[in-house]
Amino acid sequence: MLKAVITAFALLLALTVTAAFAEEKRWVASDGTTLKKEASISSADLSSLPVGTELSVIESGGRWLKVKTSGGKEGWVYAGRVADAPPAAEVTGDAGLFGGTMQQSQIQTAKADSARSIRGLSPEATQYAKQRGTPELFRKELDKVLARKVSARDLKTFLRDGKIGEYAP
Repeated sequence: MLKAVITAFALLLALTVTAAFAEEKRWVASDGTTLKKEASISSADLSSLPVGTELSVIESGGRWLKVKTSGGKEGWVYAGRVADAPPAAEVTGDAGLFGGTMQQSQIQTAKADSARSIRGLSPEATQYAKQRGTPELFRKELDKVLARKVSARDLKTFLRDGKIGEYAP
């Protein structure tokens, strides 16, 4: 009986230790994410990380994570550009709020595809607006907003100048 209790305790302890040392995974969720040499936006880029890249977390440094890619590269990535789960496969065609089916994306807002949004509201969203009595003027103004494009460079400038996200002090 004592041997069984000791064996069970040892097994429980081994499982606990194994779980504690299991690699923490993150996935790149934002276009333009780069692996940095140090935990700083001004640090040298080591490589680009496409959306969906799986990363193993080595160390957490507040807003920055030291990670390792599946290819063995180590460096730092801004925590706001990664997610706890892999992003959903890229939706093609007329899907999403601005395209067709009213489904929720698992990809963070930073990954929003402006190409889909410039097409205007989906038929479902348009029908909802009509049912709710949204004035045509409001819908036309919304279409103007959705038609605007922001380049990656302009977005980066906005974030840097506003000291937002990885550019925050």
